[in-house]
Amino acid sequence: MWYAKPGDDGKMTGTACVGSSEAIMLAVLAMRARWRKARKAAGLDTNKPNLVFGSNVQCCWHKACMYFDVEAREAEVSEDELYLTPDRVAPHCDENTIGVCPILGSTFTGDFEDVQGIHNVLQRLNESNGWDIGIHVDAASGGFIAPFTQPELVWDFRLPLVRSINASGHKFGLVYAGLGWLVFSEKKSLPDELVTHVNYLGGDQASFTLNFSKPASNVIAQYYNFIRLGREGFTAILKNGMLNAQYLADLLKSTGEIEIVDHNHMPLVAFRLIDPVKSGCTLFDLQDALKARGWTVPAYRCPKGADDLVIMRAVVKQNFSRNMARLLFRDIKHALDFFKEHPQHLHHEKNRKYKEIEEAARKEKRDDDDGEEDRVELDNPNVASRNITSLLVNGNKPRVLRRKRTTGVC
Repeated sequence: MWYAKPGDDGKMTGTACVGSSEAIMLAVLAMRARWRKARKAAGLDTNKPNLVFGSNVQCCWHKACMYFDVEAREAEVSEDELYLTPDRVAPHCDENTIGVCPILGSTFTGDFEDVQGIHNVLQRLNESNGWDIGIHVDAASGGFIAPFTQPELVWDFRLPLVRSINASGHKFGLVYAGLGWLVFSEKKSLPDELVTHVNYLGGDQASFTLNFSKPASNVIAQYYNFIRLGREGFTAILKNGMLNAQYLADLLKSTGEIEIVDHNHMPLVAFRLIDPVKSGCTLFDLQDALKARGWTVPAYRCPKGADDLVIMRAVVKQNFSRNMARLLFRDIKHALDFFKEHPQHLHHEKNRKYKEIEEAARKEKRDDDDGEEDRVELDNPNVASRNITSLLVNGNKPRVLRRKRTTGVC
């Protein structure tokens, strides 16, 4: 499916994990071990490894860098390109770069990053500097989408610098939670010193995991899905999801108040309000209104480089039908109509009487542990809401209003 090379025994090299988070931790260990081995052989320093990725990565990448003493080098995104682009890679790379990590299915917008373009940039850097920077593709979502919806897309082990790929079986692999996969391009991409062997379970057993004991039920479920559905079944399910996502996107655009910000790479719709003041609400207000109707549709601020932008996303899984899309759109339209009649946005002309509340909230400041001052941002039209401001005045300070927040959306 991803064009990995089998070993002499005819088997691929990889492991099942407890989700993509563990897979990414293991991939970082493998990248660091390969880099250290090469540096030691050349008599060079091995104390300053770094890893390059976009600021739109899931938070497990920051965990991996923190846990394994690797410098995280983030390339900032922008409001018009909310993902890592090839031109943003080179300035962050040097002889200590253990790898570059593009995403196939960004957490924020579902976009597929240009893995082939990033690969070509790294090829030129490696050739001109004598480096050997490889690629790990975070395909937590896209790894089970692209092979069936865009088989012609070259992002996988067909590219020689792609050394490892992770994917989540419990996302679009159609298995229940707790299953991730890590696959290497070939056996030599996984350093032998990272693999442990035990023989007290009835023969030699190789292990490359962070935790040893875990259930096999979801591995069996994944195997069943492959056998039961096959390529034809996965293709039908995922293409149907893509069509339903496009259907929902078209409904949302018909309001004239919503702009779609994703590029239709996976069954997901990410969108923003064109004019929150005119709509009388922020997406956080819309999130609360939808929650009251039983929907969980998260609103969140975009990553570093575009953190003034607030967007919302709806993931279209295999059980999300056209009828559900219509029901969700009905509740979104009803909420938008309500907010136009009863605006919550602080900048709306009907809310001038709340100017004193706004000014009081504006004066509220908070000292972080590092001593830096962190103030509420009420000038940003994407977050200035009567509802949120009243919470602030009452002492509840939602972290979503602060620039210092946890990176990544689960």
